[in-house]
Amino acid sequence: MKYNHNTNISVLIITLNEENQIKPLLVDLDFADEIIVVDSFSTDKTEAICKSFEKVTFIQNKFENYSSQRNFAILHAKNDWILFLDADERLTPALKNEIIATIKTNETFSAFLFYRTFMFEGKVLHFSGNQNDKIFRLFNKNQAEYNTDRLVHEKLKVNGKIGVLKNKLIHYSYANFQAYKSKTIRYGEFKAQEKFLKKQKPSVLLNFLHPAYNFLFNYIIRLGFLDGKKGLIICYLNANSIHIRYQELEQLWKRQQQLSPKQ
Repeated sequence: MKYNHNTNISVLIITLNEENQIKPLLVDLDFADEIIVVDSFSTDKTEAICKSFEKVTFIQNKFENYSSQRNFAILHAKNDWILFLDADERLTPALKNEIIATIKTNETFSAFLFYRTFMFEGKVLHFSGNQNDKIFRLFNKNQAEYNTDRLVHEKLKVNGKIGVLKNKLIHYSYANFQAYKSKTIRYGEFKAQEKFLKKQKPSVLLNFLHPAYNFLFNYIIRLGFLDGKKGLIICYLNANSIHIRYQELEQLWKRQQQLSPKQ
């Protein structure tokens, strides 16, 4: 499949209370033809910060899940090429130049994967399961959409060839313990809802084995111990998210049983 060399890019960002992250990202998007922020009714200064940028279109939309919120944002983009970024992600100058050059010369690919550098309190986390982290961030909206079956860790369905950019995206995911813990708990709850919608039943055995396996795999096999205390924290919190998943799944089934009419 070949595309015309339309180099216009729509940058899309979904937010909720991102006053500490959003400004540095927006400052760095001078190359974008359009910037759309879809916000889930933030109660901090996110809206004011976004509206201070002339190029930003600020839209508020009720958050249901990550996939639907991203697809909603895509519907408002006027350009074919989408660059989707999170508020805690940053482009390096080299990556920015690569994105621009890629769009100008691409004739083959429908979407591109980005490798990411995981930042822990301002410093690089080298291992702990993050060394091969990659994610879709640049794609042609006519050839891709987010799978609505995934409520979190959303999956992009791509109709066409997939490329990989060389330069890494910087991911400032871990600002502090409580913020990251809250994020992983939220992810665990969404994963539980996914399983519940698919009629998957809770399992006491999986509730014990899956988090334990996740921790040991990332901490030992994927060398999390080489990241020292930081590796221990990240591996624990990610494993705890899986534990939350099974706890929440059990609660969802209990609530359904309580609501079901008695025979």
